[in-house]
Amino acid sequence: MTLPIQQDFSLQAFNTFGIEAQARFFAEVQSNEDLMSLLFFKGFKNIHRLILGGGSNILLTQDFEGLVIKIGIKGIEKIREDEESVWVNVGAGENWHEFVLYCLDNGWNGVENLSLIPGTVGAAPMQNIGAYGVEIKEVFDSLVAINMTNGELRTFTKEECKFGYRESIFKNELKNQYAIVNVTFRLTKKANFNISYGAVAQTLADMGVTTLSAKAISQAVIKIRQSKLPNPEQIGNAGSFFKNPEISKQLFEELKEKYPSIPSYPIDEQRVKVPAGWLIEQCGWKGKRIGNTGTHKDQALVLVNYGGATGQEIKSLAEQIQQSVVEKFGICLSMEVNII
Repeated sequence: MTLPIQQDFSLQAFNTFGIEAQARFFAEVQSNEDLMSLLFFKGFKNIHRLILGGGSNILLTQDFEGLVIKIGIKGIEKIREDEESVWVNVGAGENWHEFVLYCLDNGWNGVENLSLIPGTVGAAPMQNIGAYGVEIKEVFDSLVAINMTNGELRTFTKEECKFGYRESIFKNELKNQYAIVNVTFRLTKKANFNISYGAVAQTLADMGVTTLSAKAISQAVIKIRQSKLPNPEQIGNAGSFFKNPEISKQLFEELKEKYPSIPSYPIDEQRVKVPAGWLIEQCGWKGKRIGNTGTHKDQALVLVNYGGATGQEIKSLAEQIQQSVVEKFGICLSMEVNII
């Protein structure tokens, strides 16, 4: 084994919450071969393993008594194109936002609404990341992942990934079974912009944009995100901690009678999506601090580490928020962040 393996390694710099936790073993891989050799090194045959991307969607609640594998596989390659589309294969370790900027520079459309989302390309399909009316599944073609039990390389199509709202097969039935090594996206050469969600259209108008472009939309999205979400380099957080709940239209109508200002986004004839941030704020949590943790002053959906908080403290806060939302609205909030 030539790959450097570190013991009792601090993960504080590898999670955006800035939680101090240690990995019994830690290694970063730069290629499929590195990953294979690490997965099947006889010394690690029966050890618990954690695949780590950008650390922007995890909450470490304890030391990890196993092997943490940081995916550092890089590379962006255009593999084919036609008159309308271009297919781009990207290493799982590439920074997501830097990939978005690369697409903008090359005139490839489809990911501009997903600007400034933290994390890596490999983590994007696991979570089916989404923002401002666009989800990764809309530009996704396929991915390649390594089976961590037998070393088999498998290609997953969009259908096989079973994408849902912040969901995929890798968060459910195949959780902890595969390590994603590269992702192929199908991007468009022609403009098909989406500015219908949130404050994108208004922000573009405020910016004085008269000719719509992917770069302009990206800049608007960046401006909105920076105004709403705290920078993890300044205060520890993992962005939105909870998913926006989907409820029945009947429950929504009942709630609307009691809370006429409740915002909503219709999904279909039977279901409605309600902003989790609004629900949390109505329960009095916005800007509330408990010890070294709390909710952000500008966005109740974001839990923060003011410095020195443990993962257990943040998890406890999240559970208290869930309980209060259930008691007030009868809605159970699901955590978007992965608890380790």
